[in-house]
Amino acid sequence: MNIKYICPYWGYEGTAAGKFLEEVLLSGYDGIEINLPDDAIFTTELLNGIKRIKSQTNPDFVFIAQQVLPSASESVAAYTEKMCNKLEYLSSLRPDFINAHTGKDYFGFDENCNIIRRAEAIATKTGIPVLHEIHRGRFTFHAKTLLPYLMVFPDLKLTGDFSHWCTVSESMLQDQPAILEAIFPHVKHLHARIGFEQGPQVNDPFAPEWESHCEKFIVWWKQVLEIQKTVGNPKMTITPEFGPKPYMPMMPYTCEPLCDQHVTNHRMKQLLKTRLAYDEKH
Repeated sequence: MNIKYICPYWGYEGTAAGKFLEEVLLSGYDGIEINLPDDAIFTTELLNGIKRIKSQTNPDFVFIAQQVLPSASESVAAYTEKMCNKLEYLSSLRPDFINAHTGKDYFGFDENCNIIRRAEAIATKTGIPVLHEIHRGRFTFHAKTLLPYLMVFPDLKLTGDFSHWCTVSESMLQDQPAILEAIFPHVKHLHARIGFEQGPQVNDPFAPEWESHCEKFIVWWKQVLEIQKTVGNPKMTITPEFGPKPYMPMMPYTCEPLCDQHVTNHRMKQLLKTRLAYDEKH
């Protein structure tokens, strides 16, 4: 299986498009995942930069667009129209796929189903796949309550960020193996971040006190990769996605982050290239 390691724009906000792409290439990533700023000049520069990379150095460079709407007090109908407009716009940029923060945890089941249905219709119409991220606050916020959606949408595609479920369930999901087994076949993209029982991001995944947590996540990621190989998927994308402060734990008073986000993501990429090397060759 060909594993592509993707650099998140999260934490690079304010960086010019060309400079960001330069950092991505220098750090050895195979693509980008980005929640585009509301800046037409930035977007044009980014798309032109991606085009140059594809034509000159890496024709398989991956472009993942994120659909993330700001929180707002609004009706379900208003939210749905905003989401659909965003998906239509992102699809017009022709990314490899869209990673969507879809629905709300407080919307009703039927309301979220309608939102998913609208998103899936856009994916079908445009030919750009829409993956729905496992995330707190979305319809995917909880492992067990996701299962009824999979009954309605058996072909639903997910982005696997299992750190959120650890936080929501206040566990390492050791009591939910059957639920994970049912969900893993739907995971088509991974966010490689280590969460724990009390939060979605440990301060340093390479510290010895987090070794067992890191190993648990690697086991899950290997299971997802194995499933995708079994069904004949030749490629998988993984985004090391440790975030900046305040997502990154901070020192009190000084608010200094306890780790360098970009260094941590790079180290996670390097670790996974080693730990998943066997899987990449088979």
